[in-house]
Amino acid sequence: MKAIGIRAAVFCSLLNCLPIFSCGAEQNPKDLIQKFERRYRSARTLEALFVERYIDNGKEVRSEAGTAYFGRPGRMRWEYVSPERNLYVVDGKWSWFYVPADHTVTRTRARESSDWRTPLALLAGEMKVSRICARVENAKGQKPVEAGGAILSCQLRRTDASASGDTARTDPDVLFEINRETGELSRILVADPGGIQVEFRFAAWRFDPRLDGALFRFEPQRGVAIVDGDLAVNPPASRPAPVAGPAGSS
Repeated sequence: MKAIGIRAAVFCSLLNCLPIFSCGAEQNPKDLIQKFERRYRSARTLEALFVERYIDNGKEVRSEAGTAYFGRPGRMRWEYVSPERNLYVVDGKWSWFYVPADHTVTRTRARESSDWRTPLALLAGEMKVSRICARVENAKGQKPVEAGGAILSCQLRRTDASASGDTARTDPDVLFEINRETGELSRILVADPGGIQVEFRFAAWRFDPRLDGALFRFEPQRGVAIVDGDLAVNPPASRPAPVAGPAGSS
């Protein structure tokens, strides 16, 4: 765990030095999506370093780093190591967000979570972008943060609430940054209409690492309070609300 923390801290510090690259010639979004899906589809397990940034009306209010693990079907584990240790696990049925310092864990049925960072569930699912995005196109006026990157705009598929006529809910804007040559995911930016943005940057992807199945299970320790609720209601500035469970998990 100490080595993971050091790697995550180094990755986080490097992000502060990244230049912004010009987009270059646009590439057919369909071709990029196919390359992205092919890159990840054959892997049964995935591992990557991540940095998660919360931005409120253009100002960063929180930054966290750690290691993310994905296992099919529908399992995820996010180990936050900086600035504090938190744990988020999706076991295929339940979403668990554990805060050791508070001795509490928030539990939500994966299929019922309304957390709006659903694009990340794609990595633990069937790797079909069409399950997440109703339409994908080149993002206008956006520049990649990595050389060789291309940015795509995703129009999320309507949720059950919005499809049933809930006009009060507005879906967020979602941007994917994908490496043109490798098809690897380097960044996701989710922008809520209220001015809140959540950005995930990824590095050091590992495909089919050997992962113990216990990584994707959460067993509350004695003395830990279990709170049933929706992770999405937690304000980003005070407590991170990890990604939602994969679509179709049960």
